[in-house]
Amino acid sequence: MKKNATSSDQRIAKMTFASVYPMYVAKIEKKGRARDELDRVIGWLTGFDDARLRELVDEQVTFETFFERASLNPNAHLITGVICGYRIEEIENPLSRKVRYLDKLVDELARGRPLEKILRGSTASA
Repeated sequence: MKKNATSSDQRIAKMTFASVYPMYVAKIEKKGRARDELDRVIGWLTGFDDARLRELVDEQVTFETFFERASLNPNAHLITGVICGYRIEEIENPLSRKVRYLDKLVDELARGRPLEKILRGSTASA
């Protein structure tokens, strides 16, 4: 693993979810998607319902805490590809991989991918 990957991993761990969530919202809304779709995608990945998601934003938790409290979807490993210049399936640090899973799902939502495809192996109404 490269040295800069380690410092990047540490930076990601300390970043607050609340600081990034509004950027996710802006990105998907700019592309005509709705916040409830974003929340559904985040819920699929993490197991958090809307109320719990709001609590975590209000609490200003770090990504480290956010994913410690999450129940990662068993199909999360199906999220593959490149995001932010990294091939997701090659990311060694578990937390960084989870954050990139989330980034990839948000990116797919913003690109107009149907929810059925984003929520790998489950239904959009779930």
